[in-house]
Amino acid sequence: MRRTVIIFLSFLVCPAFAQIAEGGRNQNLLDCLAGSETCNQSLLTKTQASQIAGQNRDQNLWVCLTGYGECDASLLTETESQQVARAEQRRNLFACETMFGVCDRSLLTSAQADWVGQIEKQRNLLNCETGSETCDSSLLTPVERAKVQGLERAYNLLACQTAQQLCDMTLLTAVEAREVDSIRYQRNLLACETGNDYCDDSILKPADAREVAKTKLRRDELASEAEREMCDRSTVQLKPSKAE
Repeated sequence: MRRTVIIFLSFLVCPAFAQIAEGGRNQNLLDCLAGSETCNQSLLTKTQASQIAGQNRDQNLWVCLTGYGECDASLLTETESQQVARAEQRRNLFACETMFGVCDRSLLTSAQADWVGQIEKQRNLLNCETGSETCDSSLLTPVERAKVQGLERAYNLLACQTAQQLCDMTLLTAVEAREVDSIRYQRNLLACETGNDYCDDSILKPADAREVAKTKLRRDELASEAEREMCDRSTVQLKPSKAE
């Protein structure tokens, strides 16, 4: 009787243990597929191990080709190694041409180095033409330097004409200086005529000063007239009506 009970319990317990073991193998398979460190290769079937090894090689190849992550070159075939080398050269060339990333000039071919050198010269010329701090004038040709200097004078003239702080009057020619002085005077005269706080009446010509004084007087008279009308309206509103 006791033997019969034991055999019966074995039939109940063994499937439960089998289910637990199967669940563990499934979880391990998921861990291996995800590339987890908890993957136990000994729990995989030969087919599963082969498939996962192929997946890992493909993932490693993707990493090597894109440069996103740590590439294990030992897992590459000779053909794949050649593909990865070409991909690295293209990424490096892109970095050298665009300054996005780390450029290793030692990896460039002679033709690529010449091409990158031309791009760098054009980039430096553009920096100089636009007044960038990264401009290296020593890399400019005499013709380029003359062009850049002309642009610098034009930028400075525009800054002076528009009352920018970057204006350097010492760089202006006599004609340009007179033009800037005229613009500044007209700007100041307009400020005085409109009652702007930027007005400096000490630099006004006598005739202009008289006109500004007349304009100010008319403006004050208009303001006084407006104030009187407002007071008159208030008085009318405060008067009691006859009906009251």
